[in-house]
Amino acid sequence: MNLLLVEDDQLLGQGIEITLRNEGYQVDWVRDGQVALDTLLKSANQYDALVLDLGLPTLDGIQVLSKARREGIELPTLILTARDSIEQKVEGLDSGADDYLVKPFEIQELYARLRVMMRRQQGRTQTLIEHNGLTVNPTSMQVWFNEETITLTRKEYLLLLELVSNAGRVQTRDHLEQTLYGLDEDVESNALEVHVHKLRKKLTNDFIKTKRGVGYIINKEHVNKENTNK
Repeated sequence: MNLLLVEDDQLLGQGIEITLRNEGYQVDWVRDGQVALDTLLKSANQYDALVLDLGLPTLDGIQVLSKARREGIELPTLILTARDSIEQKVEGLDSGADDYLVKPFEIQELYARLRVMMRRQQGRTQTLIEHNGLTVNPTSMQVWFNEETITLTRKEYLLLLELVSNAGRVQTRDHLEQTLYGLDEDVESNALEVHVHKLRKKLTNDFIKTKRGVGYIINKEHVNKENTNK
């Protein structure tokens, strides 16, 4: 799951980012309200959820959320704030938030709130993506190939999910690197090729096709999605 974390407190933001990454989330962390809004307007479709503080520099979190909603951005949003009055909670929810968590909080509750929010967004059934012997469960992050469980690193999983979810469409190197790495992460020049090579070894060599000078593609034939409780 790709998250945009908006939190101006250095220690708290760093702690949340590290613990979420350890749980398998991809996290981009920004510290300013205007930067958060600009990021959403530019690339909201790269994220699965927004974790938003309210007391931010430049733009308040309520302003960020209200402006984003007016622009049609429907990203599931969890407000994370010290503002704990009923009136403030109502204001946050009325501005378009899906949930509201008051600081201080236990990190396990944050995980639980995110899971509930995403289940509510996706519905109670799990959508499996199937393609030529490959099955990916985006909700549980499980992968099977020819009915055998495949163990992937977090970045291998994110890369495979992005490619198979867009089967039949070439995914550029820049787009895939943005999917795999946060805004502040350094990317080695051959990092993407290394992940593709490892995926091919775990699947088959021709599962992921190279489009020279552009990026990578999984061909579309026989791709389907079905709802199931697997």
